[in-house]
Amino acid sequence: MSDVGRRRPLLATLIGALVGTALGCRPADPPFAWSDAVVMDIETWRAEHEGSYTQNWATIEGLHFLKDGTQTGGSAPDNDVVLVASLPEHLGSFTLASDSVTFATAPGADVKINGEKPASAVVLRDDSGEEEDVIESNGASVVGHRTGKRVSLRVRDPNGERARAFRGFDWFPISRDYRVLGRFVPDAKPRAFAVVNTFGDVDNYWSEGVVELQLNGEMLRLRPFTTEPGRFYFVFNDASSGEETYEAARFLYSDMRSDGTTILDFNEAYNPPCSFNPFTTSPIPLPENRLPTKVLAGEKKYRGGEP
Repeated sequence: MSDVGRRRPLLATLIGALVGTALGCRPADPPFAWSDAVVMDIETWRAEHEGSYTQNWATIEGLHFLKDGTQTGGSAPDNDVVLVASLPEHLGSFTLASDSVTFATAPGADVKINGEKPASAVVLRDDSGEEEDVIESNGASVVGHRTGKRVSLRVRDPNGERARAFRGFDWFPISRDYRVLGRFVPDAKPRAFAVVNTFGDVDNYWSEGVVELQLNGEMLRLRPFTTEPGRFYFVFNDASSGEETYEAARFLYSDMRSDGTTILDFNEAYNPPCSFNPFTTSPIPLPENRLPTKVLAGEKKYRGGEP
């Protein structure tokens, strides 16, 4: 995430929310109290999350880092980049220059980009932006992907080996003990953090403060990243990591409330896709986000073993 400077400060979002509430034009914050409706919301969220992750992450069959210059790609072994068997033997060429990738279709290859036949070489938009260019053939697809400063090709195949072998999700029972109210404490000045990911690359994340909370009888602090206004993104691990839960990290999102609080529902804490797919990456938690207590809520360790 290299566009940290484009984010609206969270403190400004909070001030706007408070003003909106005073003027009566902002809906009330969701209740914190435990109820059957809360349990139903968690169950619904889990089902939607499983569907999304099964479709978008379990189908990834490869991650191929590009070198400067031109490389051929396809399923045949004589390519510079050997891709999955379902793609054409010679898909085309990928030229990395000035931090961008240009793709040219190989003669005779049945290839579409975003559903249309490419007329000529195309400078590919990678998946770091709002729109990406998807190369498609025989049901499989290729997109440009960035991790840190490196550029790669990410390959998906819904009928591939990893999609067929995916073993699904396991969750801890839903518990009211892991739904807690936190308080946002802003920093003196918002700042960017350089965060190492599981591939050893460095990405930048914007953070504007910490959230104080009480969990398992302990007062704790977590530093969220703010990738959009009023939205917290927590990357954490805890004393259960590597045992009951995934070793590297788990993720959790929450929303800023008008009074400066946020509901952290660890029943919705989930594993990054790298917990089951070696062709994906995850940010490593900051030292302050490595909790000393066990968080036995949310998603458990992947039953198929860690890649």
